[in-house]
Amino acid sequence: MKTTPPQRPARDDTAPVRPVRLTAGPLLLAVSVLLVVMLLGMTIGPAGLPVRGVLVELVGHVPGVDVAGGLDEQDTAVLWELRVPRVVLGMMVGGMLAIAGAGYQGVFRNPLADPYLLGVAAGAGLGATFAIVSGTDRAFVPLFAFTGGLAGVAATYALGRSAGGRSVNSLILAGVAVSAFFAAIQTYVNQRNSDSLREVYGWILGRLLTAGWDEVLTILPYVAVATAVIFGHRRLLDVLSVGQDEAGSLGVPAARVRLLVVLAATLGTAAAVAVSGLIGFVGIVVPHIVRMLTGTSYRIILPLSALLGAAFLVAADLAARTLISPGELPVGVLTAFIGAPFFTLVLRSTRRSW
Repeated sequence: MKTTPPQRPARDDTAPVRPVRLTAGPLLLAVSVLLVVMLLGMTIGPAGLPVRGVLVELVGHVPGVDVAGGLDEQDTAVLWELRVPRVVLGMMVGGMLAIAGAGYQGVFRNPLADPYLLGVAAGAGLGATFAIVSGTDRAFVPLFAFTGGLAGVAATYALGRSAGGRSVNSLILAGVAVSAFFAAIQTYVNQRNSDSLREVYGWILGRLLTAGWDEVLTILPYVAVATAVIFGHRRLLDVLSVGQDEAGSLGVPAARVRLLVVLAATLGTAAAVAVSGLIGFVGIVVPHIVRMLTGTSYRIILPLSALLGAAFLVAADLAARTLISPGELPVGVLTAFIGAPFFTLVLRSTRRSW
């Protein structure tokens, strides 16, 4: 008599993602990578600084620690007035873009989502262009860019709600429309002010130029608030990964979570873009690499994205200022060289899994 083999229970794809905790191994590895890249960023440059002297100088600034034998007066000024602020700024911008990218990918459930999806880049670019062509003091360019970035996202939300409510597709399409409209205005302004074209494109291509700690202190409050909000929703992002309807059945207000995460990511991205220009692909490349290596839980993706995003941009900036020394490449060009091929691979892989 023919018997039927027992059937395995069907897999429930709507079950919530099992919480995963970040273990010490990946965390220590990411921290180690960041520390090595930071040290390289502080020591390598037109004025090379000795590794031992830099380490002694850094340790000497730890409260309660008194060591001698660091750097001379000139090298100390180079370290604390040029190298350290630039490295710290790169860490903040890279980490913020990576966190914002992970947040966007979580709420939109799409690995191709990035921090510029809803018009931040187009708005910031237009704001910076207006500031540059109008002859405004360079110190106010970040303010114009920040305001433009927020205006771009506000326009996207307004258009998305008028066209189809708050659905994901409506917001994405509205972001495409707003970005195209702002880009058209920016192109027109550039053509009418061709004498400022070089400076405008220099800002658009992205750079990490600091004149001290001003840029770091400018974006610090926005990055801190945005990071705290996104990290505070990391467990809810895990729940959203099962789908909006399923998350609602579990008591998670999907629309409110999406709004808060998007607003926080937008705030942090606008602040980062305001001082660094448009540095692309960090928000796609870093979170997706973390996801491929460690899994899909945002309790792991977000902290590791912050650390590796910071390391990635500091390393890219180091390469940008050494590859053609004494000249300097825009850091956005290097991130595009790395990110564009990776974006293609991600696009191909989405046909098989996400």
